[in-house]
Amino acid sequence: MAADRIFGAVMIVLALGYILSAMNIQTSFLSDPVGPRIFPYMIAGVVILCSLVMILRPDPDAHWPGPAMLLKIGGALAVLIAYALVIRQMGFIIPTAIASGLLAYMIAPRALPAALAGLGLGIGLYVAFRMILGLGLVALPRGLM
Repeated sequence: MAADRIFGAVMIVLALGYILSAMNIQTSFLSDPVGPRIFPYMIAGVVILCSLVMILRPDPDAHWPGPAMLLKIGGALAVLIAYALVIRQMGFIIPTAIASGLLAYMIAPRALPAALAGLGLGIGLYVAFRMILGLGLVALPRGLM
């Protein structure tokens, strides 16, 4: 129970730091009425709510994952860090397809469905974010375009 409360408190501190860093996002006078800060604020709000639940109602019988699961979690974290490092240079579609395919493979180790899921998410999310939400994403590396 103490681990849940400690983790919840740490996550609240991190979410508040996330809010503070989002306050530094520069906006131009031509931005939309909502602005670029609202998404980080929403994410931080959800993290704070979930953390409060963990603090107020901790799991009385928590079980820590075994070594194999911790290895998978570490692998997923490595994939997400690599994704964040290469998305600017490689565009959106290729890193998203690779990262989501690798994560799908970690969940269910079947190569073809994981590759199809990665490809579908890479293209589908690009279409959703670019065409529907109007975000200024670069689809492919600048050298390919």
